[in-house]
Amino acid sequence: MKFGTGRSAVEVNIPTRTALFQAVREKFAKGDGFALATLNLDHLTKLPCDTAFADAYQAQDLVVADGRPIVWLSQLANQPLELMPGSDLVIPLCELATEMGVPVAFVGSSDEALAGAKAALEQRVQKIKIVLAHAPAYGFDPTGAAAAEICEMLNESGAGLCFIALGAPKQEVFAAFAKARSPAVGFASIGAGLDFLSGHQVRAPQFMRALALEWLWRALQSPRRMVPRYAKCFAILPRLTRQAWQQR
Repeated sequence: MKFGTGRSAVEVNIPTRTALFQAVREKFAKGDGFALATLNLDHLTKLPCDTAFADAYQAQDLVVADGRPIVWLSQLANQPLELMPGSDLVIPLCELATEMGVPVAFVGSSDEALAGAKAALEQRVQKIKIVLAHAPAYGFDPTGAAAAEICEMLNESGAGLCFIALGAPKQEVFAAFAKARSPAVGFASIGAGLDFLSGHQVRAPQFMRALALEWLWRALQSPRRMVPRYAKCFAILPRLTRQAWQQR
């Protein structure tokens, strides 16, 4: 299903978890890299006014639905998508990578969060091989010299799966930049997924997620940052609803 219009339009091309893990399994088996993005409303507010972000999204190989509104819009369009938040994909992707002997890397967040995420994953996924954990310096340019150095580090490490925790749009821009320079690495943009694993951020309780209220939890945790973001998200819903109905 497509979201948005013109150059900033994005197609969610992986509708189910089964399809996602089958695609990733095939990539791992062939030693092919990829870029995985998780589309949400915040991304759809940024794409029309950020050309680099829009170009980076066009370079993503696998795009899934992250956020209840994306799922609801897909149902309205009669093109249903499964909900696949990036945070929920970290452990199962690590399990698949470990099963297939694929080493894992982290890029983003902070040294403390990455250390905590590494410890949590080593406890939950037996025999996982984490070969690189790198937190870029503040002001990191996802297409600059530091980004190129990270690609070299990934190539030397032997990693086949790299979780990027830089937040949008940096993580998607870096994935598009890096996949050409590290063609054997699969890049998964997962936002705060590693921070949740390490305990540096607290995710909404399960009952709030089940009631589609994770946005409210995040707004209450960080109102100054999140309330304006969600206001922009709510503002584009009428337009997206009309587009979904037209695709029905």
